[in-house]
Amino acid sequence: MNIEDVLCSKTRLKILKALIDSQQTPSVIARNVAVNFVKTSKSLQILESEGILTHAKFGKRIRYYKYSETPRARAVQNLVVAFQERLTE
Repeated sequence: MNIEDVLCSKTRLKILKALIDSQQTPSVIARNVAVNFVKTSKSLQILESEGILTHAKFGKRIRYYKYSETPRARAVQNLVVAFQERLTE
């Protein structure tokens, strides 16, 4: 999947914006971006498979998603931050 396909989804963009400064569980992300849990989970899987997000497990079932430390993930994060800053000017 290329970056255009990854970023063409409004849900994935909302998730990326929600995770700029924090790590969150899928249920918190779903609530914050106002998207159902199933669609959020599928988007998280895509973003993780593309190396943009990663997760840490706590216990057996709790996962916290955050941006990965890869150069690609940092580039996407910088892009999202730049657009957020531009919108608030």
